[in-house]
Amino acid sequence: MSSSLAGKNTNRPKMANIELLRCIAMMMVVVLHYLGKSSLLADLTKENMGSVGVAAWVLESFCIVAVNLYMLISGYFLCESSFKLSRLLKLLLQVFTYSVVIGLVAAALGLVPAEELTIYYYVQILFPVSMGHYWFLTAYVFLYLLLSFLTMAVKRMTKGQMKLALGLLLFVFCVLKSILPVRLDMDEKGYDCLWYICVFMVAAYIRKFGVPFLQKKGRGIILYLLNVVLIFAGVFVLRFVYLRTGSLGLLLSVCMEYNHVLVLLASVGLFAAFLRVRVNDKISGVICEIAPYTLGVYLLHENLGVRYAWQKWLGAEQVSNVGMLLLFTLLAVLVVFAVGIFVEYLRTMLMKGLHKVFMHLGVYRMLMDKLAAIDGLFAEKG
Repeated sequence: MSSSLAGKNTNRPKMANIELLRCIAMMMVVVLHYLGKSSLLADLTKENMGSVGVAAWVLESFCIVAVNLYMLISGYFLCESSFKLSRLLKLLLQVFTYSVVIGLVAAALGLVPAEELTIYYYVQILFPVSMGHYWFLTAYVFLYLLLSFLTMAVKRMTKGQMKLALGLLLFVFCVLKSILPVRLDMDEKGYDCLWYICVFMVAAYIRKFGVPFLQKKGRGIILYLLNVVLIFAGVFVLRFVYLRTGSLGLLLSVCMEYNHVLVLLASVGLFAAFLRVRVNDKISGVICEIAPYTLGVYLLHENLGVRYAWQKWLGAEQVSNVGMLLLFTLLAVLVVFAVGIFVEYLRTMLMKGLHKVFMHLGVYRMLMDKLAAIDGLFAEKG
């Protein structure tokens, strides 16, 4: 969820297909959190999980690409961009605002259990990046700090050099964990900056050199669907082995981890498919207006104060059959997405208004000039 997720770009109407994918990816994130943080995603260690439990894992298989998609989108845009301190500060302010305001409001309204309102809770909402309040943003901020080094490498590397370097990265952080029947101590399951760097470089390679296999119509969506099937099958094969032998208990959901090779291939397939999508001119403008606000959807519903509460508000505990699962999940996605977009729009308008007011202050104008000068320094050609 880069600044390309949080800010606007005048070239975006030409990439309405990718902005549409950004919106879909955020909806997938909501699905993952609706299923995973309620009782809907059945326990794989149980003998009988029922039709609702199986259906939930099917939905999980389709949506598990969401996080990788965000990083592919970020890498695709940022690999030809330059580091901007102003962009980073805006992102940090955005994260801090949601963390503190929503966290305090939730605590005041009693949405957070009294036993959880500890000093640690308040430290988490006051220092959201350092404390991993939003793990995605914590990893992304570290990645963005490395942007100048990464883009310089992308610009200077030949196709052969980049292919070899990327191959080594993916072998260490993706392939190895995907084929070994053991847990690796170094494996963070894709919840870290190192995996973000891998996905960033995959996107940069696609933008710079392309992937001939995926340039033919239909191959991207086939790659996505094929790997979705393999992800689901892999989970239930491992579950079958576990229930019969008691072995591989730590690996039951390994195929659902962001840095598993099947998840990466599915993500690349869907991303490549959307690169070929042509969005109708009548709706492309609407999509490109909405997409920059999608980060707010994540920051709102994943706040510590409401992270495990909104699923109940939206009927997760009432689901008793597959039809209700599909209906309630769809309603949850639409409600959370719409509310998140609206709240982020209001926050953005408020920040713009405050910016105009503060521009009347000499100290603030001087600070803006300093930031512009620093941004210009990184934009200089080497």
